[in-house]
Amino acid sequence: MCGIAGVVSATRESNITEALVHHMCEQIVYRGPDDEGLYVADGAGLGMRRLSIIDLSGGHQPVFNEDRSAWVVFNGEIYNFPELRPELESRGHRFYTHTDTEVIIHLYEEMGAGCVQKLRGMFGLAIYDKVKRKLILARDRLGKKPLHYALHNGNLYFASEIKSILAVAPELAEVNAQALLEYLYFGYVADPITVFTGIQKLPPGHLLEFENGKIGVRQYWDLPPYDTYFPKSEEECLEELDRRLFEATRIRLISDVPLGAFLSGGVDSSTVVAMMARASSGPVKTFSIGFTKDDFNEAHYARIVAQKFGTDHHEMILEPDVVQTVEHLTSSLEEPFGDSSMLPTYYVSQMARKHVTVTLSGDGGDEIFAGYGRYRIHSDRRIFEYIPGWARRFYRNQIFPLTPSTMRGRKFSYNVSLPWQERYVDELSFVPAFERDLPLLSDGFRDVLGRSEDPGNVLRRYFTHSPAKDPVSQLLYVDTKTYMVADILTKVDRMSMLNSLEVRVPILDYELVEWAAGLSSAWKLRGRQLKYILLKLAERVGVPREALYRKKQGFALPLDHWMRHELKDMLMVLIEPRTLQRGYFESTGLRKLMDDHMHRGRTLSDHLWRLLMFELWHRNFLEKYIKPAGLFSLPVVADSRRKVPSVSVLAPAPVGE
Repeated sequence: MCGIAGVVSATRESNITEALVHHMCEQIVYRGPDDEGLYVADGAGLGMRRLSIIDLSGGHQPVFNEDRSAWVVFNGEIYNFPELRPELESRGHRFYTHTDTEVIIHLYEEMGAGCVQKLRGMFGLAIYDKVKRKLILARDRLGKKPLHYALHNGNLYFASEIKSILAVAPELAEVNAQALLEYLYFGYVADPITVFTGIQKLPPGHLLEFENGKIGVRQYWDLPPYDTYFPKSEEECLEELDRRLFEATRIRLISDVPLGAFLSGGVDSSTVVAMMARASSGPVKTFSIGFTKDDFNEAHYARIVAQKFGTDHHEMILEPDVVQTVEHLTSSLEEPFGDSSMLPTYYVSQMARKHVTVTLSGDGGDEIFAGYGRYRIHSDRRIFEYIPGWARRFYRNQIFPLTPSTMRGRKFSYNVSLPWQERYVDELSFVPAFERDLPLLSDGFRDVLGRSEDPGNVLRRYFTHSPAKDPVSQLLYVDTKTYMVADILTKVDRMSMLNSLEVRVPILDYELVEWAAGLSSAWKLRGRQLKYILLKLAERVGVPREALYRKKQGFALPLDHWMRHELKDMLMVLIEPRTLQRGYFESTGLRKLMDDHMHRGRTLSDHLWRLLMFELWHRNFLEKYIKPAGLFSLPVVADSRRKVPSVSVLAPAPVGE
């Protein structure tokens, strides 16, 4: 595990130096505090920061092939390298390390860029071919590890994090209005764009090739067709799921350093811990956190699971300095990020790192096996499809605008009047629902956004290209491609790596994911039971029922309490002149949002948190590069790469009626 960075020029005559690549690596030392490696020659520079996991003494990167004609830097883990290495040695390849990284470069000699098809693991990697003067970038299938790139003045920059690119090319700090709007809608910025116009994310399951000054990006993997496998019995389904998840867990226990697991006491993490206990010869180290407020303390359930499987359990009940943590995180995150569960993820990573270097987590279970309550809500609301489309359109266009903004159920009535896919887009989008009641965005920001694309189209495109006909399966595909990658996995990667901790995710083993995609959705959402087959597996492997059959919390935290107490003073930044002068928001809308939460009993913590993170990102990160930072002082531009002129920005035309 490490962080990678580098730059390759279109010509041999360039000013790429070791000092430049070293400066890129310095920005991400926390991703790899154990070692730095550089390769600079002939208009190319590769760099890495290493967190030593496998082959502690001999795994120095960059790694090269026999004649040093090809070099690789790599962030991640390849779990099938013990099987790949003998195959390559039988073909005459000579290895000089025992690390998984070297397998990649010899596979490249055999297969070219297609070598990534053979890799089972998580990775962001860069291969430089000296003979062809060609750079290859690749990202793992599900997007567990990040990779960014920018083509600028004939140079192709790449890095695990955007800050490495901005450190040597600060002129790329041109803010993308499309990305800002996506963040305000969803709380994240979906690939391939970033919040900076000139810098892009390489999407999961994609390859980039840079040769002769030109970039080519192509997809090498996607989720297979859904709903193609119909087990004959529950026992058959459980046997296969048990076998596959155990294997995915077992191969993730390869490590030359201490290893443990996050344990929340929920279905996913508890099942992974059960698998680890079965595969391990000694007690598994487990880590959980709780908060002093009982409503947000899951430590009791984690304790029950830990006792059941005899783990070496570590628990911390937190009374955190949340203000200090928020300041620290918003100065580290290069894009605004609205998922408040980054706080407990950061805290549990910080605690775990005191004992281990690698942890396993249960992430991915909700998107792969249908674990979110919104899937059940969506299923329940399908009944409104029986209302004729013309009647629902009439309500939206003629009746809804006349209803008072304080009317109970107003948001619900609008949502159920939409076609089913649009209901899902509307449910996940913060800005449109708020704007229907009171303008939040300024006229100036609206003007910029009028030249951008409706963020809802990100979800609509995945609906259109979904390899599924069943509505639940389509939702799973959309969430796997968007929310899981841009929110869940981004959160886990950033929070763990800020603590120099590697996190492995067995449920997102791509072979398991392909099997689960094919599994009929009836095994995932059955009646009102979410994650049906995974829950049955948890029972089968011995997870106590009291930990399984309870209200889902995930990494819950007392955000509403904090917003009214510890973070109350910090929230005032939202209506400070400095914030309003940036030009994004109308003061009336912001003040109403604040008043409704503080004085009128409405729980709007998630909305306020998203806006707070937006402002603190400007103050604590963006202003390092541009001062002052705001709509009227920054080079904020509308990105045309996603533009669909026929779609309105704030009032998307419903489809499917």
